Amino acid sequence: MKLTKQTIDQVALRNKRVLIRVDFNVPLDGTSHITDDSRIRAALPTINWAIDEDAVVILCSHLGRPKGTPNPTLSLAPVAKRLQRLLNKPVAFTDDCIGPTVEAVVNSAHPGDVVLLENVRFHPGEEKNDDQFCAQLAALADVYINDAFGTAHRSHASTVGITKHVNVSAAGFLMKREVEALEGTVENPVRPFVAILGGAKVSGKIGVIKNLAGKVDKVIIGGGMAFTFIKAMGFEIGQSLVEEDMLDFAKQIHEQAIADKIKFYLPVDCVVAASLAPDAETKIVPIQEIPSGWYGLDIGPASVRLFGEVVQNAKTILWNGPMGVFEQDAFSRGTFALAHSVANAYAKTIVGGGDTALAVYRAGESESMSFISTGGGAALQLLEGKHMPGLAALPDRPH
Repeated sequence: MKLTKQTIDQVALRNKRVLIRVDFNVPLDGTSHITDDSRIRAALPTINWAIDEDAVVILCSHLGRPKGTPNPTLSLAPVAKRLQRLLNKPVAFTDDCIGPTVEAVVNSAHPGDVVLLENVRFHPGEEKNDDQFCAQLAALADVYINDAFGTAHRSHASTVGITKHVNVSAAGFLMKREVEALEGTVENPVRPFVAILGGAKVSGKIGVIKNLAGKVDKVIIGGGMAFTFIKAMGFEIGQSLVEEDMLDFAKQIHEQAIADKIKFYLPVDCVVAASLAPDAETKIVPIQEIPSGWYGLDIGPASVRLFGEVVQNAKTILWNGPMGVFEQDAFSRGTFALAHSVANAYAKTIVGGGDTALAVYRAGESESMSFISTGGGAALQLLEGKHMPGLAALPDRPH
């Protein structure tokens, strides 16, 4: 599946001011320390290409949700430091993303220099896609490159509006890789094709379930959403998470899959806890025997073995959503064990961002996956076959 949009290697960058929208929305601990820099690393091929082409490289990103006002705890300053180390060259950091002082820094930069702008979401104009704010951002650049797949599903100033004010726009290498990996997997998979869907809610995955329904050979359902399917089959699920308004949909999807000869797998056992307290009593029970008042919080060992068998002979595996509350040690084993099984399968393995990427990273298997998406919500939207504003705003590749 080839990206149909113009890409960075098809446009002239030499001696141009090139504004690259990156996704540096990285996790920070309380002391502004970056706990995972994989999103910064993912942008390096595009940044290095622009440096090698003698462009003045201007990087812009958001971080967190500052709601349109400056917030020192969400400054991109720690990112500038880490980026400097990764690029092994100085990175000029500005205290804003628009205005005369920023323009002065950009105008005094030389070809091959790198400038990182402060968090674009410190301005309300970013999320409102305000035209005046778009024009001020665009004033910094001759060429605009969107390499922020993680925000391609948002219609913001730095992802969509800016393209109206810049003469030349294109996609970066990460954007290209993300779209080709995710779309290509769904549209043209090597079979058997197994989809693993987890996470808390069925409602968050309706579009993905519908879009994948006619394309997969096997579906594994885990995480909190499994209990909606289990209850729809008539079993007691105690205090486990359930979406009452999704029971009919779950039943219908399950029956449709069977009618379409798609193999459909639900957990056969689970780890339950007497309460949600970290020190609560836990035990492993078959899915039909969840005690009244208890919470199902992870898949059990029999489910781990079953799901492990299912992925063994797969040729393509798409995984979106953890199998349980993996952030807590007592309920992490199911997700981590599945990560090992997926990593050991002789298959193309695609991990749809967000929690699943974090889980795979914590399981120590991120190096073994074929592709890990950097975008949670964006990956979901692409897997649903939905319109991506950040992508749509870019021009098609020249023929």
